[in-house]
Amino acid sequence: MAAPGALEPVALERIVGALKLLLSPGGSDSSSLQIAKQDVLLDTLKSNLSALDRKFEEDPQWGELKNLREEITTRAEWLQNSLDVTWSFTSQLLVLLLCLKQSMVMLVANFHPPEPNPRTAEAAPVLSPDTLSISQQKTVQSALQFVVTLGICPFLLSGVGIPLRCRTEFGAVIQDVVSFAAAPSAIHRLYTSCIVLLDIAKHTSLGSLILSRHFGDIAAGLCQLGFCPMKRRDEPEKPLQEGLKEEERTRARKALQSILDQVYQPLVVRELIILQGGPQQTGSDMKTQTSARTPAWLRRLCGQLLSERLMRPHGVQAVVRGILEGAGAGAAGGAGAEAAAADWRKCDMVAKILASCPQQSLSIEDYYQQICPQILDLLHIQDKLVARQFQRVATTTFLTMTREHPQLATKHLLQPMLEPIHRCSSAAEVSSEWELPPGTIVVKEEELSRCLEDVFKVFVVGNEPVTALLESLLPDLGIVFSLYCFTRQNVSPLRSFCQEILLWMLKKLERKAALAALKGLAGLDKSAPSLHPLCEFRAASQGSTMVTIKETSSDEDEVLYQKVSSEQGQVEFLVDLLSQCQECGLAGDFFICCLEELTHVAAENKAKLRPEPLSHESLLALEEYRSFLVQEQEKKLLTLQVVAVLCERMSETVFTSITQVVEFVAATLKRACLSLTQELKSTVEAQTLSMSMGLVAAILGGAVQLKSSDFDALKKLVPLLEEVSCTYPEPVIQELATDLRITISTHGAFSTDAVSAAAEATVKKNNPGGGGMEGQLHTKPQRSSEADMVHSHSGQQPQSEKASHTASPSAFPRMPREAQGASPRQQQCFSADSATANRSPRCTTPEQFQEVLLSAYDPEIPTRAAALRTLSCWIEQRAPQALRTQEKLLKVFLENMEHEDTFVYLSAIQGVALLADVYPEEILPSLLAQYGSSPGKHPPETRMKVGEALMRIVRALGDMVSKYREPLIHTFLRGAKDADGSHRASSLSNLGELCQRLHFLLGPVVHEVTSCLIAVAKTDPEAQVRRAAVHVVVLLLRGLSQKATEVLRDVLKDLYHLLKHVVRSEPDEATQLHAQLALEELDEIMRSFLFPPQRLEKKIVVLP
Repeated sequence: MAAPGALEPVALERIVGALKLLLSPGGSDSSSLQIAKQDVLLDTLKSNLSALDRKFEEDPQWGELKNLREEITTRAEWLQNSLDVTWSFTSQLLVLLLCLKQSMVMLVANFHPPEPNPRTAEAAPVLSPDTLSISQQKTVQSALQFVVTLGICPFLLSGVGIPLRCRTEFGAVIQDVVSFAAAPSAIHRLYTSCIVLLDIAKHTSLGSLILSRHFGDIAAGLCQLGFCPMKRRDEPEKPLQEGLKEEERTRARKALQSILDQVYQPLVVRELIILQGGPQQTGSDMKTQTSARTPAWLRRLCGQLLSERLMRPHGVQAVVRGILEGAGAGAAGGAGAEAAAADWRKCDMVAKILASCPQQSLSIEDYYQQICPQILDLLHIQDKLVARQFQRVATTTFLTMTREHPQLATKHLLQPMLEPIHRCSSAAEVSSEWELPPGTIVVKEEELSRCLEDVFKVFVVGNEPVTALLESLLPDLGIVFSLYCFTRQNVSPLRSFCQEILLWMLKKLERKAALAALKGLAGLDKSAPSLHPLCEFRAASQGSTMVTIKETSSDEDEVLYQKVSSEQGQVEFLVDLLSQCQECGLAGDFFICCLEELTHVAAENKAKLRPEPLSHESLLALEEYRSFLVQEQEKKLLTLQVVAVLCERMSETVFTSITQVVEFVAATLKRACLSLTQELKSTVEAQTLSMSMGLVAAILGGAVQLKSSDFDALKKLVPLLEEVSCTYPEPVIQELATDLRITISTHGAFSTDAVSAAAEATVKKNNPGGGGMEGQLHTKPQRSSEADMVHSHSGQQPQSEKASHTASPSAFPRMPREAQGASPRQQQCFSADSATANRSPRCTTPEQFQEVLLSAYDPEIPTRAAALRTLSCWIEQRAPQALRTQEKLLKVFLENMEHEDTFVYLSAIQGVALLADVYPEEILPSLLAQYGSSPGKHPPETRMKVGEALMRIVRALGDMVSKYREPLIHTFLRGAKDADGSHRASSLSNLGELCQRLHFLLGPVVHEVTSCLIAVAKTDPEAQVRRAAVHVVVLLLRGLSQKATEVLRDVLKDLYHLLKHVVRSEPDEATQLHAQLALEELDEIMRSFLFPPQRLEKKIVVLP
């Protein structure tokens, strides 16, 4: 039993029933409809109060609730009788709500749930006795709404909160029925309602019902109670502050601070913004008046409270959610979130709020120090419904702070964001971290991914090239590029981020800074920061990338190979990047920059290559000097490689304006003049000069529509042309340079016949069909063997000229390039050859044909190579003169195949292949005889070249090769037993090409081929031969594909055993790789054979 005098808990149904009785609508007859709404409301309130009192007096079952009600009434000091019905009604509601709270507390205190029985099946936990049902919650919500409507809202000052008359039509009625003259005073009513509601809200269930719906009104009341000035100039007739003590005001302030910290922060922010003076709202009636202007003291208070919310932990996110939540960023999200993200004005407003330092902060730096980490956290929101909004706000705030306070933003925003990639930079200070063992993780996968995503969102998506942004990322651009190169070789989600960041930086940087950055990315500027030499990128477990300590290798050859391949890959990837930003002309400027760098290198060669005197006192200096020379040599070779790749990948689109073409011509003329000054004679140097002159002549001759500004750019060439006209030894070049200089100076008003003829020749060479070059700056260049010249000559100038020559092929006559650097007689000869080759083959005269044949034996390499290519062109075009002398041409080609120069013997091999394509029956037997001859009869190099010609013939014949299957297979099988290992490998390679094209015709000789391959793969002493044998199996399976199970059905098992033997026992790794590839091909073939793809076919059969 309970102790004497102790109250028993009342059933919640009883208290809710009392609330429902008090809130029930009153009845009305037909005559009551004519009564004013205010009178109806007052009569209903009086009727319900009377009904509740009668219930307590008459119904004995309500005794417990009556006792509890009397107990709470006794303790309630605020309760007093009032003549105002509305306040009496509000007081009774507050008392019943206090009874509800007290009963819920006692029920929970006396509740002892049974312990779960482990032997029985799991069941739902027992519900707490203070839980309200849905209908009970609705009744409590209605009671709370009446308390707020009758006890708080009518007593708020004008401009504090949203007035009742602006909410609903019923609110205007309530505003008129409240009696302000009756006791207690208005301010005490407001104080009592707020404090009692907060007391009720201490219970968790009731607190969620109160604060989730009525927080704004309660907060408005507490602000007025605690912070409103006691006296005002426009004091009304009934002062609202009369009788409020200082202790009560202090309690109101503490209560306000308590609920501000307790309630969901975005809700707090939203309500404070509304209190501060949010958007004006009106009721459904258009005649209702709008709310008054917010008092100044309330605006200041709300601003201070909002600043405090912002400065709290996670305050930035709370402010953003509070402002944007109404636009769809709440739990619902959906289409509203998309619309809010598209409303950039609202996001910009939030960003300006966050970027502005509040007055409560000690300093701007202190504010940035607290806010910036939270702004970075906004970029990492994972909720898809609100991520777009938050990221837009974060990006805009980021850019605003960077624009207004760049130094502070760099310190607190940019540096923390870029710290993961800066940690592995070569510019970072070397610490004990680099002394960790290999494989140690320097930058985790999550850190690197988050860093790149943040940079992409701020830089690329934000798309505002603030100086501080560009300067902060520029030192780490090399690391981003290194990561981009790594992702190009692997599958990584970071590839697109790196590519977009690099392209954005290159486009937004000033042209001079962009060119310097490109030099650093290409490796031409060693001072540019890059990835730390002790670090490397490595694929991570989650599919992304991480940075680890590199494992050191003692194999110098492997290290050198890795370095060379890495530099080559970086250059190719850089050119791919440049190809994606062609419209800005950056590729052309970078190409010209590299050419100018080559010119500077040539100018410094004399001074830098002079040897230093050797003495015991200068050994250290000499060593440093030699190291410096090695670095310079590496830089030269790397520059040549960059130029070569630019020419190969972007020859058509490298130049986008006349100015770039002029700069290119100026660079080539400077280098040509420099060679003349240093008395360096070079074939390709003369070729470059001829090409440059032809380019200028074509531009001035009408190939491009010139403007007055273009002539201003062309005037840069006048001093260079004057120098060429004075120093070049050839009179023709001197005269042309003088004429070009005069034409440029007169803006084309005066032009000599030499300029017109050169321009006309250039246009005709580039457009054989007669089409003009109007408006075109570049056309597709013809492939030449100029790349082979770079490999066959060790000098650096030919490589540089190769790049210059290839870059703008449309600006000069398409004369054979070897002839442009030869003597005048050779130039005339090759001009005739080129014209003859480009002309219809039916128009070739015997004299011209004989002249080209004689040129094929010329001691000059360019002359001979051009003649061989001309003969090949005639054969390909079926020129009658060439077809009638097939034996003589075969002899010419075979003799030139023995030449040691790459230009010559590759041209000869091509000619033999084309000739055999026309007359295979006459050409193949002699070639097979020469290829299968004894090693003493022909040099091994010659037989290898014949093998290359046979391989090209097999490829050219295609399906027609089956006619010559027998002699080809027998020759290649005999070659597989040759004493020379290189010849055996060549024979097997040709055998693979042949078998790949025979398909079912391989059947009669499949056993001979298989036996040869098995014997060679298992017993040959040389690794390259065994490698070639296994590669034949790969080609065989790849060529037959699904037909392999039919063609190779008798030997497929033997080939499988051979491949498994190679994988298990072969010491050569490359051979093992070939065998593994062959097994994969065989596996795919057998899977397709055993498990054919299911096809859904519908067959319709017509019955007879």
